[in-house]
Amino acid sequence: MTEPAPEPAAPENTRPLPAGDHSRYSLVAWPPEVLDTWMRRAQERLNVRGFGLPHLNIRAPFHTDLGPAELVAACRAALQGKSAFTVQIVGWKRVPSMFFLECELSEPLRDLHERILAVGPSSRAQHDGAEYRPHLTLALGVLPWAEDLLWAQVQALVPPVDHFEVEALSLTREWRGEVQELHTFPLRPVGQEGLILPTPEAAPS
Repeated sequence: MTEPAPEPAAPENTRPLPAGDHSRYSLVAWPPEVLDTWMRRAQERLNVRGFGLPHLNIRAPFHTDLGPAELVAACRAALQGKSAFTVQIVGWKRVPSMFFLECELSEPLRDLHERILAVGPSSRAQHDGAEYRPHLTLALGVLPWAEDLLWAQVQALVPPVDHFEVEALSLTREWRGEVQELHTFPLRPVGQEGLILPTPEAAPS
């Protein structure tokens, strides 16, 4: 009951790309296995799909002048000192042609979004900044005639968890329809704020 997932709207303020580089990048958090499996099975039953595997968006997909190594370094710098955090699931939301699990815009998520949005030079999309809504997409490209029927079924679905922990973020690249995971950034364990670990030279023998 869905058409092929549409490409996101053309980003605003897109900067020129290096010749031959048309990659689109994202920073995401993967849901726990129990939620990932549940969402994929729900997509199969409803005959819908999202864009790639289920994921929590930290910012909209973007283009950048930075090369992959430069982008990894810039993201690492932006995420320095960030701790693991809990994501609360708010519930099902619907916009034209799309159904998703909305998540609470907590202070850690807001701060992450602002930090990663500052990485660049890079493009910005309509749903960045003040319009940012963290979510996990269940269905994209839902046909208008099927929306009401599917929405009734979606509202009856109860996720297996109402919150989950995010202990790492992943930088991905989409190129010719294939999503590649470029780098994983572990987040500092909760409770280790201000903890100073000995350097290898200072560690006791």
